[in-house]
Parts: sequence; structure tokens; C-alpha cells
Amino acid sequence: MNIPDKYGNQKRVVIIGGGFAGLTLAKKLSSKYFQVVLIDKNNYHQFQPLLYQVAASGLEPSSISFPFRKTFQHKKNVIIRMTKVVSLTSESKTVHTATGDIQYDYLVLAQGAKTNYFNNKQLQKNAYSMKSVAEALLLRNTLLQNYEAAVDTENKEERSSLLNVVIVGGGPTGVELAGAIAEMKKKILPKDYAELNFRHMHIYLLEAAPCLLNGMNVKSGETVVTYLNQIGVEVKTNAAVKDYDGEKVLLSNGKTIRSRCLIWAAGVKGNHIPGIPASTVSANERILVNQYNQVKDLQSVYAIGDVALMQDDILLKGHPQVAQVAIQQAKLLAKNLERLETGKHLTSFHYDDKGSLATVGRNLAVAEIGKLKLKGFVAWFVWMMVHLMSIIGIKNRLFVLINWVWQYITYDQSLRLIIKPSVKSDEIKVYEKNNNNHICNKPFAVV
Repeated sequence: MNIPDKYGNQKRVVIIGGGFAGLTLAKKLSSKYFQVVLIDKNNYHQFQPLLYQVAASGLEPSSISFPFRKTFQHKKNVIIRMTKVVSLTSESKTVHTATGDIQYDYLVLAQGAKTNYFNNKQLQKNAYSMKSVAEALLLRNTLLQNYEAAVDTENKEERSSLLNVVIVGGGPTGVELAGAIAEMKKKILPKDYAELNFRHMHIYLLEAAPCLLNGMNVKSGETVVTYLNQIGVEVKTNAAVKDYDGEKVLLSNGKTIRSRCLIWAAGVKGNHIPGIPASTVSANERILVNQYNQVKDLQSVYAIGDVALMQDDILLKGHPQVAQVAIQQAKLLAKNLERLETGKHLTSFHYDDKGSLATVGRNLAVAEIGKLKLKGFVAWFVWMMVHLMSIIGIKNRLFVLINWVWQYITYDQSLRLIIKPSVKSDEIKVYEKNNNNHICNKPFAVV
């Protein structure tokens, strides 16, 4: 791989992954005396907390994405490479990628997490996940095309299967997506598809645990269940999914639900990179780190964000896999790398919990900020402002705000487009091989 030479005594920091953790670290190091190489399979940062709004036709992908090169176009010591990491060789301090090798002085693993199907091959094949813009677009296409297919279906049972949506996982992602689809069912779909009776459409939210939003107060979970029931979502707790064949959802209690669209939001696991010692990787493929985010058993290698597992006597399962943890770890690591170069003592990581937020829909949300517990319109407004200010780029914030205001005033969304990738027939195999985003693994048409 062609990487510019280092200048003077610069140390090279290679960062794998441009999510919240990787991007924050690159920004913090961009004004330091390091050469930064940021590697990602995409050429943009995606704001994952709002992917569900892309899937529900509320936002365009470009509104929550921002190009890496635009972010660093005035930072000559930051190098962007769009490629896939194949493996690591820690002995020679080398990252092997699909386009060549890169040497490093410090390596930072920030490749994030992927959907955890718990080794269920059927679920992995037939369910839909939402960890990337590509997957959110695929889900949007699937939902809209299901409605189109339902219009042409005379069989009532088949039509109901096309309309039904099953969401597995009662965390913020599952709750917010269920609320967004329920609002579409109530305010938009009956106007778009006058031929269909949407009273036959069921939106199920399934959670294996006894309550929703396990990371928040029990009362917040109960409030969210009330909100979801209010807008027509059928919430089922203590309901684990055993299998899904693309048409029928099999629950652990033996019951089944007919649906052509099952969305899996029930867990994540770390993105594994070959070359990381097995002793360093936990059961869910997160990487074990100490209080300075140094990777166990590896020299000059660090891990931050969702992929990092920092355990202690209190946090046996590590920190929650949320954006604030990733951002705070990245900021501290930037300072610690500078301290290493100047011979100063490192500072250990302590998470400052800013609070938790979850929205169900218009004027319906819950928020926990310290001892302050909010719900309803106030929580919804706080959620909206926090997410709006977290989006990268003033133009993106403006576009998102305009979309939200328009939807609030008109009860409508104008982004209900089925957009399919156009691939030449002789390039399909190459496209499938080079793309790791499920676009070619699941059909857009459901007829």
C-alpha cells in the first residue's frame, strides 16, 4: 500500500475503523506530532443512532453520513485508506489489508461490533440487521416492497405475512424502530396504499428478558411499553426467538408468527480480525484491554469503543457499547499516546455516564440524566437536541432538522423510495465477493 513517508520523528498511529471511537481519536491526533492512518471499508462516517430513521424512510443516508476526506482535507498528517483489513502480525507491527501492508508504531483497534445471531445460521440468512447505511437501505427497500407485493396478493394469509413486521430486541434500537414503523402504519401507509386494510398489519417487538431497555430504570422500560402499546405495537417480553425460515418466526414457547420481515436487534459481538491472539478475545469476540485501553498480551496495540472489553470488579461485562464510551475512550487515548511520547504517566479510564435516551415517536420518549428522570414531550425534545448536535456537519444537521420539522408539521415522510443497486450481469459475482453489506445476500423482491 502506498503510504507517504513520515516526517522527522513522527510516530505512525494506524486506526482500524472510522466509527465514533476511530474518528474521534483521528481528530484528536490530527493536530499532534503523529502520522495518522485511518482505515475503513467505507469512505464515510455513519451516525448509527439514526440508522433506524433511514430504514423507516424518515431520513436520507447522506444526512447521517460524512466523508472522512472532507473531515481531514486540511490535515496533511492524516491519511485515509478505504480497504478491508485481512489480518495483523503483531511481531512485525504490520496490518495486512486487501490493498497492501501498513507498518505501525501504535495500532488502535476501533472496528466496532456486528450483529450477533448466536450461531443460528437460519436467522443470519433470513433476518435483517441494521448496523450500516447499506443494511438500513436494504431494510427500507424490503419494507416498501413488501407493501407493494401485498397490494397484488389476493390470499389474506399471505398478505398479512407481507404486512407483519417482527422486531427482536427490546433495547433502544428495537424500541425506536418499532415506534417509527408504527407511526408509518398509523399516519402514512393508509394514504399510500388505500387498497390495503392496515388493521391486519401487526408490529411485534419481542424481548427475551422480562422488561425493555435493560440498561435503564425499570420504570423507564414500563413507560416505553405503555407508549408502544398506545401506538399499536404488540410488545412480548420473555419471548425468545428460536428460529426463522423467512416466513415463520418460531418462539421458544412453541408459538409461531407469520412475517416476511424479521429485524434482528437482539445483540452484537466484536468484529474479529485474524492475528489477534485467542487469549485476548472474550466469548463475544470483544478484545480484552486494561484501564489504559492497552490490549492484553500485545505491545503497542490498543482497542477502544464497542470492540474493547475493560472489566473490573463492578463492570464484569465491561462498559455499555454506546457512543459516549467510545468517544471518551478515544479522547483519553489521544492524551495517553502523547504522554507516552513525552515520558509522562498514563491516565486510567473512568467512564462519565452522561445519561440514557430512547424515543418511541412523536412526543414520546424517556430520558435518564443523572438522577433526573424525564418522559413524554420533554424527554423527546432532549433526545432530538442531543442527536441533532451529535451529527457531523452543519449542513447535515440542517437537513435532519428540516426533515424532522416537516414530518412534525405534516405527519408525512417524502423518502419512501425503493432504490436498488444496478449491477451488470457479468459483474454480479465480483460485486457479491467485494461487498460485505448483505445487499446481494437477500432479495429486494419478496414476491
